[in-house]
Amino acid sequence: MTIAGALLAFALAFQPPHAPALQPSHALALAFQPPAQVPAIASLPKAHAAAPTPAPVPTLSPTQWLATIRNKFRSHRPPPPYVVYTESRKQNTDRGFLDYADSYSYKYWCRTSDRAALKRKIEIVPAMGFAEFERAAFNADYDPGPPTGDLFEKAPAHPVAQSVVPTPEPEASPLQTIGQVAVTSEYEYKVTSVTFEGKLVHLVLEPIRDPERNRLREIWADKDTYELVRIKAHDRLFVPNGVHGDDIYGVIFDIKIAMLQGTPIVTDIHGIVGDNYSGDGQIVDFTFRNIAFPTTLPDWYFDPKTYGSHPEKELPR
Repeated sequence: MTIAGALLAFALAFQPPHAPALQPSHALALAFQPPAQVPAIASLPKAHAAAPTPAPVPTLSPTQWLATIRNKFRSHRPPPPYVVYTESRKQNTDRGFLDYADSYSYKYWCRTSDRAALKRKIEIVPAMGFAEFERAAFNADYDPGPPTGDLFEKAPAHPVAQSVVPTPEPEASPLQTIGQVAVTSEYEYKVTSVTFEGKLVHLVLEPIRDPERNRLREIWADKDTYELVRIKAHDRLFVPNGVHGDDIYGVIFDIKIAMLQGTPIVTDIHGIVGDNYSGDGQIVDFTFRNIAFPTTLPDWYFDPKTYGSHPEKELPR
């Protein structure tokens, strides 16, 4: 008997009694039915590509964050040799009204190496005031500036006359590297907090010594590029002939920073006077606008003794 015949006989012999009779052709079809096919690998559903992993935040110590941000800021220095800008000041009286006497705008022509500047008050356009000399500075008894100032510079230990020419600002040296670990020493500030706010890293600082000179209190920077975008700094308000003579009050300046042609510049300052001060200008705002970096300016702009020899038509506008 052939194999096909034996299979046919087996199928007929074990057919249930109540089932319809199988025809020989049907029995052979069942006997030789191929097993179900496994789907080809190409037809299987494709796995979804894994989402890209976000770039990890650099693992820096608090002190290294501060040093890296400061070095990044100083890497853009010195600033261009000259800067021209308009600085506006706005404040209210102690009764909440606009203080017209101490709200004004000046245009400056400044040499950044020694911060010598010619300035002119902007009157009703197109009128401008006479030429005045100023040694632009932060933490002085006049308006802060210039917008290209070194925000990590220490405040002077004592009031400095505008006739004193400042020494060149120090340049930060890069971090020493041992293997793959950056090592730094910090003598001015203790970093008490490091938090991340979206794309920014926020550092809270506490002066280790000389809190009047080491004036930074908080800084914000881009956590990827380390570029400085905002600081809070201690400053001082000088009030001559005050309640106790020439009074000095602490001020917190909230300073906004932007980049212009690769140079960090101050754009806005919001100041709040503390120490229970309640007079005019308890809240004051400064803006720096129309900032430009000319390639050169006349030397006489920075020699106030020559101002009188130049008529109005020769003064800058």
